[in-house]
Amino acid sequence: MRFWRRPAIGLVGQVFAILLLTLLIEFGASTLLYERASRFAVRDDEANRLAEHLVISRRLLNERPAAQRAGMADELTTERYALQWSEAQPAPPRIAPALNEMRRQILDWEPSLRTADLRVRLQSPGRSSVVTGGVRLADGSWLYFRTLEPVAGINLAFERIALAMVPAIALMVLGGVLLRRVLLPLRRLAGAAEQVGRGAVVPVQEDGPGEVRRVIVAFNRMQDRIQALIAGRTQALAAVGHDLRTPLARLHLRIESLPQADTREAIARDVEEMEAMITSLLAFRGGDADPETPTTVDLAVMCATLADDAQDRGRDAEYVGPDHCEWRVRRVGFKRALMNLVDNALHYGERVTITLLPGGETITIRVEDDGPGIPDDELEHVLEPFVRLDPARGRDTVGFGLGLPIVQLAVSLEGGTLTLSNRPRGGLRAEIVLPHSGRVLHV
Repeated sequence: MRFWRRPAIGLVGQVFAILLLTLLIEFGASTLLYERASRFAVRDDEANRLAEHLVISRRLLNERPAAQRAGMADELTTERYALQWSEAQPAPPRIAPALNEMRRQILDWEPSLRTADLRVRLQSPGRSSVVTGGVRLADGSWLYFRTLEPVAGINLAFERIALAMVPAIALMVLGGVLLRRVLLPLRRLAGAAEQVGRGAVVPVQEDGPGEVRRVIVAFNRMQDRIQALIAGRTQALAAVGHDLRTPLARLHLRIESLPQADTREAIARDVEEMEAMITSLLAFRGGDADPETPTTVDLAVMCATLADDAQDRGRDAEYVGPDHCEWRVRRVGFKRALMNLVDNALHYGERVTITLLPGGETITIRVEDDGPGIPDDELEHVLEPFVRLDPARGRDTVGFGLGLPIVQLAVSLEGGTLTLSNRPRGGLRAEIVLPHSGRVLHV
């Protein structure tokens, strides 16, 4: 394994080494099996009987003209051996190892066959293995023979099957294991990239071939730079927010000393709007850091509380759903998202309905209003930061247009989806679908 971890060995080099290793193993296994087959020998009486049959048949066919040799070969076929005459020498079977030991036995019994270019091979794998071969006649034509019964005493079924299948399977497995080991750093890198896309920090072990190692090093450095940028931006926004809130707090105190009530109320509204804009900007731009961890939250109580708060402010709000429904979410961020949806619905409509629909693997939260809705071609555009559809939703909007993007960011951190749609009877429907991430209890 140390060989595959060496950074000096590139990815192409390691793949080439794997292919070379598999070829060497295949060559060695095939050579071993063919060598074992070549050492096969039969009983001396079997070799004597085959040798005599070949000598007699070769002599008779040499004495006959070419036109009669095919018929003579058929006549010389017995219950043990099938003979066939051919003018040309056909190609040997693809998998048919030479039986060198058996050839030696036949030649010892009939030395006259040494000049006949005797060929002896093993054919038909398994228990039905038979011996095939041929001898050359005086005019260059060939007499071929084949045993009609399985060769007695042969035990090469396993070797024959292994010759065709075992090396290939073993090499595929070995090559797959080695390639998996070579590509393991790439799989780690892909998994880390997926988690980084969700806001996590996952340093990847610097391992593997040189090319992969360089990619991992660059990826880890990129993570560090991204986290440094996010941390710096979050810190700067927090400092700016603190510095801006200080003079706003002083303005609140000075407003109370103004004698004119109309002027006092107008300035107070402007100060509140500035505070709302600062809060929404910090919530959106600071959300990438995501310092909050998920906890078990009773979403039914949270939704009912938001409806009660709206009613306390004299607005028409209703909650529909179970009394209790526990789910794992980021409490502060998710509550801010629901508050943005409720405030948005109350701003553009007279009535809001919050519906909680627990399911087996998902949970759905709907916030519906009876306002003017949003044009269908703008439903996706409105989720972009700093977008305000004033012609469709009024011009007295407070903030930077970050309410819905904040909701989408909070929902995406939970692995859920936010969908906006217009209700058939008028108004906007915002639907949040959260995947299963904890124990659900609804009563």
